Amino acid sequence: MSSQRPVSCGLDFCAAPDLSNCLFTANSSKYEFICVPLVHPLFKREFVSGNAKNRTGPFTRPDIVLCSSDWNTLIIGKLSPYIKVDSKNPSLKKNSEETLKQELTLASHLGLVGVTFKLTKGIKENANLSRIICDKLSSTCSLQVWVQIPMENPIKQAYSYREKECSMVESPWEWWNAFRVVCDYNRKLGVALIVSHDLPDQEEIDRWLGEPVKCLIFPTTLFITNKKGYPVLSKAHQALVKKFSLLEVQFILTGQNRYQSITYYHNYLEYLWKDCESNGLIERYTRGYEDYLQCPLQPLMDNLESQTYEVFEKDPVKYTKYQTAIFQAISAIVDKTEDKHREIIIMVVGAGRGPLVRASLNAGERAKQPVKIYAVEKNPNAVLTLQALEKDLWENKVTVVSCDMREWNPPENADIMVSELLGSFGDNELSPECLDGIQRFLKVDGICIPTSYTSYIAPVQSSKLYNEVRQCRDKDKHSLAHFETSYVVHLQNKYDIAKPQPLFTFNHPNNASVIDNSRYDTKIFKVQQNSVLHGFSGYFDTVLFNNITLSIEPSTHSPGMFSWFPIFFPIREPIQLKAGDQIVVHFWRLCNSKNVWYEWCITEPIPGPIHNPGGRSYTIERLYTEKHEWITINGNVGIIGISNYAQEALGDVVYAQLPDIGSEIKKEAECGALESVKAASELFSPVSGKVVEKNEAVEKTPSLINTSCYEKGWLFKVELSKPDELKSLMNEEAYNLYLKSDPS
Repeated sequence: MSSQRPVSCGLDFCAAPDLSNCLFTANSSKYEFICVPLVHPLFKREFVSGNAKNRTGPFTRPDIVLCSSDWNTLIIGKLSPYIKVDSKNPSLKKNSEETLKQELTLASHLGLVGVTFKLTKGIKENANLSRIICDKLSSTCSLQVWVQIPMENPIKQAYSYREKECSMVESPWEWWNAFRVVCDYNRKLGVALIVSHDLPDQEEIDRWLGEPVKCLIFPTTLFITNKKGYPVLSKAHQALVKKFSLLEVQFILTGQNRYQSITYYHNYLEYLWKDCESNGLIERYTRGYEDYLQCPLQPLMDNLESQTYEVFEKDPVKYTKYQTAIFQAISAIVDKTEDKHREIIIMVVGAGRGPLVRASLNAGERAKQPVKIYAVEKNPNAVLTLQALEKDLWENKVTVVSCDMREWNPPENADIMVSELLGSFGDNELSPECLDGIQRFLKVDGICIPTSYTSYIAPVQSSKLYNEVRQCRDKDKHSLAHFETSYVVHLQNKYDIAKPQPLFTFNHPNNASVIDNSRYDTKIFKVQQNSVLHGFSGYFDTVLFNNITLSIEPSTHSPGMFSWFPIFFPIREPIQLKAGDQIVVHFWRLCNSKNVWYEWCITEPIPGPIHNPGGRSYTIERLYTEKHEWITINGNVGIIGISNYAQEALGDVVYAQLPDIGSEIKKEAECGALESVKAASELFSPVSGKVVEKNEAVEKTPSLINTSCYEKGWLFKVELSKPDELKSLMNEEAYNLYLKSDPS
């Protein structure tokens, strides 16, 4: 568990005639909240007919018995157990519907965090209940609903005491799955998992890890007495707590107290919780990123910030492995050469703030071999750090080169080329294109580090991630764009439907006669138990040199390494899977002269549409004009700015006139102006369309164009009217060649 949140444990009351006294009892016994019926369980109301229909007086306690903050933070409301909205009896059904609506309205009025009820059967017996709950959750109220689900079907548990074997019974997970599907995967719907005495199979427990489990409910009968007379859980139940602690669940204690003080249960659960905590370097780094969607870094297009460099440089494993690989590469080169004392030429491409340069220097020192290092970096801010280190520490051993690696003309070829352009999927930061483009700098028998890398995919169930993607909103993108984008994410609340399989492999140097970095493969996964497919998790491993490897693939993960989180490829609609089904997924890595992108689709168990066709939602490059404007495409909207070359030529920008929102502009037509301390320049649109947004921050602070021309200093956004106009624009490589040939 990566968070230091203290244990949160609630106490369940079957009835609460004096609410303040219940809170006092719970608080004095260290419990953080209580679960109480909203209305006394024996107080039935009649809304259709009957003696109680015209009964006067309140149906429950008033809100003034507690202050608002107590209602908001200390109470979970329990719905009346006699509510049967799916009854065949019309009168009972109608009364139950009105009772349920009355209690839900009361819970909203009180401002409760949530309400809870038990689900004891499948969707056939609960269709109307799911409809009413869905209607409530779809409204503007913030109320959460915790559905109590037993881990084991009570029928199966009952048969464990009989000689006769139990026939096939439906898993309670099936009840929950159908219920939440009918409720359209509403994110305010969660699971309160009732822990059973006999735990289900490990695979079934793991499946719950992919669900929005809010709390574990522990009956007091689960606890056994240790030698000192205190309540403890069995080893199996302790392991269960440890698994679910990763999801930061809460606990609820229910049932009769069997010890001198009910505090004993809380003390034990608190002890278990603290025992699950870990505060190592990895846990501190990943804290707060659990199941948080992030767009992959694109260091070729965007200059990384100082904080990003600082985080990566703290990785205790990656640079140690790189140093060992460089040492072995130096030794291999020396073994093949006659002059054992000659200088080894090492090029560090994408040097950042210098960790690979330090690793190269240390490797040379360890090998007792003179080395000459070229540190190539395009980020001018990182170059400042490299130049300071060159002057103060590295002296004549390192030459800092400030330019894009693809633009550089080196004075000599390298024995070893080192880079860390690997992304969460191996090739998703354009490592193949970059390293292929500069392998001409390498000697014929030169060594590339890394020498190869392979991506992996695995089908995954995660209601949390599905809802996170679904909640993404961007007016500049079409409605499906977020389901056609890959995300870097620290996976926690998920169930692995099958083990990862290798997908695409790239080798360096690439000695193919015709270099083609497009890829296609089909993978088949066998489903072990009923589950729901929400997307695919992606990983990679790499061979740096010889037997020196790095990996984020779960079965071979490099211990202690945190530089990369996995990647997640969502699918538009969840797919219900049955045990024995085959998942057949097709993955493409596609390239043209301008862009690189992924496409994916499923053909079994049911065929589905291609995701991200033509790279319409997500590509890995930016386009340029001869007037030095750039554009990136999100769906049918282009984000436009000026290039780094243009802002350097202008100097300090002091004024920005941007086109008005709603204005129609034509390709290559003048649409605004920039003024600096030494010049003025017109803005020209790379495409035709309607302006849908302008960067007001740039209008207020024009210097953003100088400090962050590709990120915070973007200028305006255009809804494309003629997407084919993009075909005439230059990609990064073509633009760099253009600057060399005609930079005017």
